[in-house]
Amino acid sequence: MFQAPLGLKKARFALALGLVFFSVNSQAALFGDDEARRAILDLRQRLEQSQTANKALVEQSAQQQNQSVTQLRSALLDLQTQIDKLRADLAQSLGAQERLARDLTELQLRQKDAMSSVEDRLRRFEPIKVNIDGREVMVDPAEKTDFDRAMGLFRQGDFLAAQSGFQGFLMRHPTSAYLPSVLFWLGNAQYANKAYRESMISFQRLLTETPANARAPEAMLAISNIQVELKDTRGARKTLEDLIKAHPASETAATARERLSRLR
Repeated sequence: MFQAPLGLKKARFALALGLVFFSVNSQAALFGDDEARRAILDLRQRLEQSQTANKALVEQSAQQQNQSVTQLRSALLDLQTQIDKLRADLAQSLGAQERLARDLTELQLRQKDAMSSVEDRLRRFEPIKVNIDGREVMVDPAEKTDFDRAMGLFRQGDFLAAQSGFQGFLMRHPTSAYLPSVLFWLGNAQYANKAYRESMISFQRLLTETPANARAPEAMLAISNIQVELKDTRGARKTLEDLIKAHPASETAATARERLSRLR
């Protein structure tokens, strides 16, 4: 309900009081002194009652206004508290999200590093393609590493170390695709070390296990050389004849014919 301003109420009260006195004077002229006195007393009583009622109304209105202001202040304080709490919760949530994002990034980086490490390790064991005596084959990286190391020693003229390297290869990789080539170069290293019988065994094993190998003619020629060193001329001639018969079109066969003519 609309509450009139206090100044407006006072103005209305003054106007009402003036009307009362005007009414009293008017009635005094119409009635006698007793009647006028009673009328005045009655009007005064009404006026006092009106003043009391207005005072009570003003006090009640002020009390209601104070109560409303207090309630409004309390509501605003509660609202501000809620806003502050929401801000704090939001800041905490944003902080948690930032930490989570950092943790996720670090986890992804660690996972990437771990995957890279695993891939590197797996790559060490994945077969690789190599060319062995004109053939492309798949071998383990460790096989290639061991073979290249032994061949490096052989090329450097360190035949004892090369012989040991090839023998170690045969122990570690007995079924390797490098086997014919390893046996060939092992026989050559043993021949260079004057281990003739061991050298012959290596070359003969090559011929037995892989007779169609590209190194077979050279292995037979090497066996004939060993037989010459062992003073087995008849055996050497037989080996050269078998070489020419088995591989007549090879370059090694031409060399065998030349040596055979000298042995005769």
